[in-house]
Amino acid sequence: MSIITVLRHNINFNTLSMYSYVCKNSRFLSSYIKFAEHKPIEKIRNIGISAHIDSGKTTLTERILFYTGRISQMHEVKGKDNVGATMDSMELERQRGITIQSAATYTLWKDHNINIIDTPGHVDFTVEVERALRVLDGAILVLCAVGGVQSQTLTVNRQMKRYNVPCLAFINKLDRMGANHKKVVQQLNAKMGHNAAFLQLPIGLESNMKGIIDIISQKAIYFEGEFGNQIREDEIPSDMRSEAGNTRQELIERLSNVDEKLGEMYINDVKVQNEDIKNAIRRNCIKRKFTPVLLGTALKNKGVQPLLDAVLDYLPNPGEVENYALQERGDETVKVLLDPKRTSGNPFVGLAFKLEAGKFGQLTYFRCYQGMLSKADYIYNTRTNKKVRVQRVVRLHSNQMEDVNEVYAGDIFALFGVDCASGDTFISNLNCSLSLESMFVPDAVISMSIQPRNSKDRDSFAKGIARFTKEDPTLRFHYDVDIKESIISGMGELHLEIYGQRLEREYGCPVTFGKPKVSFRETLMSSCEFDYLHKKQTGGAGQYGRVTGVIEPLPPHENTKLEFVDKTVGTNIPKQYVPAVERGFRSMCECGHLTGHKVAGVKFILKDGMHHCVDSSDYAFFLAAQGAVRDVYQQGAWRLLEPVMTVEVTAPSEFQGTVISQIAKRSGIILNTDTSDGWFALEAEVPLNEMFGYTGELRSLTQGKGEFTMEYARYSPCQSALEEEMIRQHQESHNLNTNVRKRNQ
Repeated sequence: MSIITVLRHNINFNTLSMYSYVCKNSRFLSSYIKFAEHKPIEKIRNIGISAHIDSGKTTLTERILFYTGRISQMHEVKGKDNVGATMDSMELERQRGITIQSAATYTLWKDHNINIIDTPGHVDFTVEVERALRVLDGAILVLCAVGGVQSQTLTVNRQMKRYNVPCLAFINKLDRMGANHKKVVQQLNAKMGHNAAFLQLPIGLESNMKGIIDIISQKAIYFEGEFGNQIREDEIPSDMRSEAGNTRQELIERLSNVDEKLGEMYINDVKVQNEDIKNAIRRNCIKRKFTPVLLGTALKNKGVQPLLDAVLDYLPNPGEVENYALQERGDETVKVLLDPKRTSGNPFVGLAFKLEAGKFGQLTYFRCYQGMLSKADYIYNTRTNKKVRVQRVVRLHSNQMEDVNEVYAGDIFALFGVDCASGDTFISNLNCSLSLESMFVPDAVISMSIQPRNSKDRDSFAKGIARFTKEDPTLRFHYDVDIKESIISGMGELHLEIYGQRLEREYGCPVTFGKPKVSFRETLMSSCEFDYLHKKQTGGAGQYGRVTGVIEPLPPHENTKLEFVDKTVGTNIPKQYVPAVERGFRSMCECGHLTGHKVAGVKFILKDGMHHCVDSSDYAFFLAAQGAVRDVYQQGAWRLLEPVMTVEVTAPSEFQGTVISQIAKRSGIILNTDTSDGWFALEAEVPLNEMFGYTGELRSLTQGKGEFTMEYARYSPCQSALEEEMIRQHQESHNLNTNVRKRNQ
């Protein structure tokens, strides 16, 4: 019997045997893959696996691939064989034992095609979770049985809520010392606001974890064999029957609170059948009104197969999720419901949600929301209106690719040779003019200066930075002309460190990070008049120019500007020389005399002057203006301005007092606080110079649960102690440079 016949008839046999059969009969392998592609929409699931750091996401994905016959051998995240998990394809991921990039794959389970995206747990790589959840229809929220609901769990929960993604909860690591599944469900309900209840109970905990009890069917399930692939059903142990019955009753009650149909049956004392419970779970899980909780230990190969069954039973297929596109009709933008039918009857609409540079060029990950796309078709980028020919369509299995001829609505795939940005919409017909909403991109929270260690690596450095900033929208890079340094910004120190290591590994360009300097400004405190004559005679044509007027400070809300006003009357200064005076003024403002930072917040008013019919020139008046500003430097009262940032901190309410006190220590001014659902949001203004190192401090203060964002607010006078220190440092640096020049002469 061929493997296709086996799959079509859904014959139940060992998946490992199936895989070995496929491998030994390689002529059936392409048929196996082809059969996996052409599924009705009811037989497709697009799911993501998300959780806090080290909750077991990648290990769980490895087991799923193994039990579904996608891989023949399991490897661990930090295994002794140095192979690493299948989904951790990057060398850095295998060395560090963490997931850095989201990885996509697909597999078959009980005649269903499951597209899976494994996402990172670190908050530094949160954009990978954002773009995965943007294109998925459901998710598995993995929780550690010991750690419970942790900081990134809360972040992932907010992301799921943002994209309205229904989820199953899987409590992992029940074999660990201190595992407590009941505490985790309490936290799910209390901290995260879920309506969660057990669908399973563990038979034993920690080292005694033997199997699980299915609450709905009231059966015990044991996972036997070397790899837990042999499933045996049995009666519930006698000492757990009472608990299993009570848990089933609690499940029905929780469902009755949110499901009208089951609620009527419960009130009228109608006997609730197993199928009624399953249907109610599915209806309310899709609506995000109920969260089913499953249990297991992926590392010890227990509980994974029932989790896969739950994915099919309770998470939606692409046809059950309403996806909208935006369409401009005249002056207004309207929402258009996309048709999820897997036919070519509708125009193709797809979203490019991730870019990745591969050995064959740029690889662009897509989700098809409507219609069909075939190899050699033409598609259009709605942002740029550029026409692109589809040369190669692939399905992804981690870093491996499998060519396909066409994809349909609900499929996740990738294309080569498509020049676009992350979040672009592609359509097959420009007349339909549909655009999909892009994913949320958080602002960068940390910046550092960066430069290649070796000047010969500048070309490689530029290529690497250009590629990484295009792939990762949370990574920002710019050259700051004020401080003459290249600045790289990202989501955290680990985020920037990883990209620094990737520059060295992938481009042979080791880099050096440093603390960036803050762009201070110097400004005048009160008006100061000037009258400066520039006169020089050395034989031949001389230089002559005289300027008089006043330099005055601008209002505080304009203290980043420079203004020049010409109030001259008559011909004492011919009008053709006035632009030269302005250039001289602005050139002097590039370097102030207090600390060498730019001058800002001043107005140069030119009132009068004198010229010579022979010796005056643009250059003479340029130098005259510079001399006037130099005099004001010496005579006027100057002060230093520093950038002040608007900082927004979000953390659990229990840490509110600690966070506020730390903001105050950093010279911050609290503007507003708001508390809701056990969390508080604080808005404050803090000098940028005081914000360095705050990322690590906040996470330390809040047990890793706090997050913050900041953006520029305004320039404000800095404290006198800081000003004196900066003036002293500038003077010492100036004296040192002067002495060096004298020695060199």
